[in-house]
Amino acid sequence: MIEIKRDGYLQQLIERKDNGMIKVITGIRRCGKSYLLFTIFKRYLLENGVDAGHIIEIALDGIENEELRDPRMCFRYIRDAVKDADRYYLLLDEVQFMPRFEEVLNSLLRMGNLDIYVTGSNSKFLSSDIVTEFRGRGDEVRIYPLSFAEFYSVYDGTYDDAWEDYMTYGGLPQVAGFQSERQKAEYLKNIFANVYLKDVIERNKIQNVEEISILVDVLASAIGAPTNPSKIANTFASERQMSYTNKTISNHIDYLAEAFLISKAWRYDIKGRKYIGANLKYYFTDLGLRNARLNFRQQELTHIMENVIYNELLVRGYNVDVGVVETFGKDKEGRRVRKQMEVDFVVNQGSRRYYVQAAYDMNSEEKQTQEFHSLRNIPDSFKKIVIVSGTKKPWRNEEGFVIMGMKYFLLNRDSLEF
Repeated sequence: MIEIKRDGYLQQLIERKDNGMIKVITGIRRCGKSYLLFTIFKRYLLENGVDAGHIIEIALDGIENEELRDPRMCFRYIRDAVKDADRYYLLLDEVQFMPRFEEVLNSLLRMGNLDIYVTGSNSKFLSSDIVTEFRGRGDEVRIYPLSFAEFYSVYDGTYDDAWEDYMTYGGLPQVAGFQSERQKAEYLKNIFANVYLKDVIERNKIQNVEEISILVDVLASAIGAPTNPSKIANTFASERQMSYTNKTISNHIDYLAEAFLISKAWRYDIKGRKYIGANLKYYFTDLGLRNARLNFRQQELTHIMENVIYNELLVRGYNVDVGVVETFGKDKEGRRVRKQMEVDFVVNQGSRRYYVQAAYDMNSEEKQTQEFHSLRNIPDSFKKIVIVSGTKKPWRNEEGFVIMGMKYFLLNRDSLEF
């Protein structure tokens, strides 16, 4: 089996090492959390002088550790394994198998020489609220499916073939190891229904299973398109003659986002410097799961490319919103009218900001005008970037906009700095 290096996440763990907090590794199921901790991070510790006897590994889903699922027994076992005053490292996997694990970990934290790392796969650990369980002593490391660069690093083929494969089947590590398209497709369909959706339904005790199942399909069909619960409710009423209230739809969307299946991109008024509540955009954490949900029928390259860019920006640690620029023009009768134009992504990290447009096709002058128009109306001097399909290296046009091919953007982690 080929190992996929996940150096960015390893670096995050290294930076948090010995910081006195509980490192909580979260992320969608099957994205490689356990492998990161028990193989990649453990190897780093050993290579950097940590004695194997000072690494305490417990996988609570293993039958050999069944008795350690008892919280008191687990606490005593770990306490007794710490035999001296030197630093120990606790790697605890599938911690949800132990009742009251929060109390156990908070108690262990009082041992000054124990550095704690945990993963889990139950609904609580698949939720963004897990860190609050540790009373301000939790430090989250969010893991995503493979980025394109990670995927491409072990791909046996050309860039074009890899890009086609990634757009279709996504970046779950298990899928990247399969050879046949049929195997990939069946695996993705199966785990979406029997793992991901089942988790959300059971965790939130959802009764109307049919509705949330259709909602997932609606969101999968609408990646990159502004939508809201009211619009979705109207679709259910008119097209399916089903009553599905705004409030229930909003709650169900929240459940899907909490389980990391989808991400919400808020709309931000660039000139007004404020968030606009209506018409969010939703993107899937893994495109393979999204495509499998739709039986690989809706492959709109523009929206898929947009989803890939959005996920890549999150992986790089940016905060990402959808931008709105308000301008004024004239209608056919010459009357002054207000218009809203969209900037695909407003990308922030500390004091840095970038405006990013995703343009699958910019071959015509009309298309170039369309993509540049909203950028021209932004009233500040932060960098403006247009990402186009293909392999073009970055260049600046006469207006100072940076234009780069998708390949350069994906394979150069600092590509926004060009």
